[in-house]
Amino acid sequence: MLMICNKNDIYEAVINVSKAVSDKSTIQALEGIKFKLNGNILELTGYDLELGIKTDLMVKSEDSGEIIINARLFADIIKRMPTDDILIDVNENLQVRIKGGDTEYTISAQDASEYPQLPESDGDESFKVSQPVLKNMINQTIFSISQDDFKPIFKGELFEIENGTFNMVALNRYRMAVRTEAIKSDNNMKFVVPGKALSEISKLLKDDDDLMCEIKISESGKHIIFEISGYYVFSRLLEGEFLNYKSSLPKDAVTQVIVDTKKLINCLEKASILITERIKSPVRCKFENGQLKINCNTALGKVNDVMDVDISGPMIEIGFNCKYFMEPLKTINDDKVKLHLNGGQVGMKITAVNDDKYVYLVLPIKLGNE
Repeated sequence: MLMICNKNDIYEAVINVSKAVSDKSTIQALEGIKFKLNGNILELTGYDLELGIKTDLMVKSEDSGEIIINARLFADIIKRMPTDDILIDVNENLQVRIKGGDTEYTISAQDASEYPQLPESDGDESFKVSQPVLKNMINQTIFSISQDDFKPIFKGELFEIENGTFNMVALNRYRMAVRTEAIKSDNNMKFVVPGKALSEISKLLKDDDDLMCEIKISESGKHIIFEISGYYVFSRLLEGEFLNYKSSLPKDAVTQVIVDTKKLINCLEKASILITERIKSPVRCKFENGQLKINCNTALGKVNDVMDVDISGPMIEIGFNCKYFMEPLKTINDDKVKLHLNGGQVGMKITAVNDDKYVYLVLPIKLGNE
């Protein structure tokens, strides 16, 4: 099994495919990448039984064969090769010679027969969305995914396609993010994709907004398959009943506040200086007389700040986890946001003033006496 490949091409493919390789597994084969050569096509696969990534690479070869090579070791070797063209030669004893210029390594490979099969991509239910749109949808929601095991279904995001609308929903016990986009699809689909898969998919997505950057998303039994610029990403789906999120979003608001996005972020960042994982305290927000008064008091110190806002409705005083309040603001591409409030004990809804595609809900924290 002999081939010549381009250093940059194979290194990029190995790094991307390695995102699905297990760091430590009882199945040693899962710590490696499967290389499958068929003429001048080299297929690379990483798979940890939950997430799989596969891609093809053009090489110079007339051979065929399959082997498994340790992903970290192979990437480190290729990165340090001094030439653009890399020769890879595998003998019958699964010894791999990797040569570039005067540099030559010999490492051991594994028999590919031990490698598990990826799920079949035979799903009929599919839809397409542009890469920058999906990247933005993930970035605006993924931080709301649950990080604990109180309900495993919430460690993923709901994908809901109905009547030409694509909704992505992430939530936990304290907040919820909903991102909506119109798409061309006659299918009605609903499934939950693990957060780990979405994090890796986001890294593969491009920001170029053209038709060539569309990706295809297909549901296949208990798996979902993303086709992204020559990469196939396979992920198992989470099972369980997702929350009826639409009923949780408040439709009206007693008090509405329009505020400058950057100024609000700046105020919250000032408060966050006094908050750590060990030293926590809510940010107290008081909306009245055209002003937002923010203060935070922790064992490290106290901060007070004031900013002008546009308020419609009665005065409200409410407390929030500073991080949960600030994170969605950093993903909104609008100069101003609207805060929808219904008293100090009810969740606050955040939307962009000039865009109705994004909704964020954060629950308040009970305030003590100052």
